[in-house]
Amino acid sequence: MATAEIKEKFLNDVVTAGLRSVVGLIFIVHGISKFNPGFTSFLTNNGIPVEMQIPLALAELVPGILLIIGILGRLSASLLSIVMLGAIFVIKGAKSLTGNGGVEIDLILLASSIVIMILGPGRISLSHIIKKIPRCLH
Repeated sequence: MATAEIKEKFLNDVVTAGLRSVVGLIFIVHGISKFNPGFTSFLTNNGIPVEMQIPLALAELVPGILLIIGILGRLSASLLSIVMLGAIFVIKGAKSLTGNGGVEIDLILLASSIVIMILGPGRISLSHIIKKIPRCLH
């Protein structure tokens, strides 16, 4: 394998880990903020039952954590894609790309989640390390 090819693969893994980490961190912060009691008024203003507060918070928090550590990445990214589709179409009504109620950040997070879902976690991830363990034992 050529040196340039090795460097390219390593760079791809670093970029994938970086993308997973940034997206995961954003969702962790958003998920934690949804535990705030004030979030219930946001829910009721948007016609969403208050009982959805904890499931919505966990739907962002848990996959965000899993993305950062690199386990169940495709499943987590899939769930976050669904969350972002809900934000774009249910919460914001996909009315505008920019400005008040714009969906540009939501689209970036959706696209990033889809990229992670397609690429998988990469080699800099706990799931990659776990896959390697059985080989080491032989």
